[in-house]
This record gives sequence, C-alpha cells and structure tokens, in this order.
Amino acid sequence: MAKEIKTEILIKATPEKIWSILTNFSEYPNWNPFIKSVSGEVKAGNKITVKIEPPESKLMTFEPTILTFQANKELKWIGHLLFQGLFDGEHKFELIDNRNDTTTFKHSEKFKGILVGFLNLENTKKGFQSMNEKLKELAEE
Repeated sequence: MAKEIKTEILIKATPEKIWSILTNFSEYPNWNPFIKSVSGEVKAGNKITVKIEPPESKLMTFEPTILTFQANKELKWIGHLLFQGLFDGEHKFELIDNRNDTTTFKHSEKFKGILVGFLNLENTKKGFQSMNEKLKELAEE
C-alpha cells in the first residue's frame, strides 16, 4: 500500500535564497506553520528530530534519517513509525532553477507500509501548502 502527497509552488527567487531559508532550521519556529522544528546535524546518513503539526492535528515528533542533502537542490529524509514497513514516509524538498530568477519548489512525501491505508492525508497536504506559501512570502521579500 502506498500514498503520495505532491505540491509545488513558483517562487520569484533564486534556489540559493530559498535554500538559505529552508535550511535555517533554528528559524522554523518563527515562520514555518507546518514543520515546527528540526534538530540534529542535517547531513546524509544522520538521524534528526523533526516536529510537525498539520492543520487541525496534534504535534508529532519523528526521527527520520537524511537520505539527500544537496545544497540548493534537494533535501530528502525517510522516517518510520515504530519499525520499517509499518508506516514509512519519505519527505522531499526539491528546488528547480528555472533560469529566469524563479524557482519551482516541489514539496512531496511518499508513504508506504501496512498502516498507510488508514491514513487521511488532507490535513498534511494543507500543511505542505501553507509551508510552501510562507516560504514563497519570505523568499520574495
């Protein structure tokens, strides 16, 4: 069983500017309506702690492993609920340079596992979209 959330937004800013906001994790509590905090050393292979709060939902804490940390291009992590295969989420931020002083920001997550069928992703998708909008607002200032 698998489900996926895919969102994207066009931002009038360079990938470098967006990346600097996206990876300034200490500022997340000040602007990010969805991901409340990211702590730990964010580099490929490391485990970090991520706290998310989708709209109309409770705060949840995950300890995903960083899969990709490619400056100005992609940040991807994978997390598991209890153990691998029960409920796994692969979260991805991708920045595509449109070469015209705009960037397409893609924000997605693939969910796999036994419990995925019970998952309602509407609030999570709203959380992605609100984060995308706030990131756009900050980057275009």
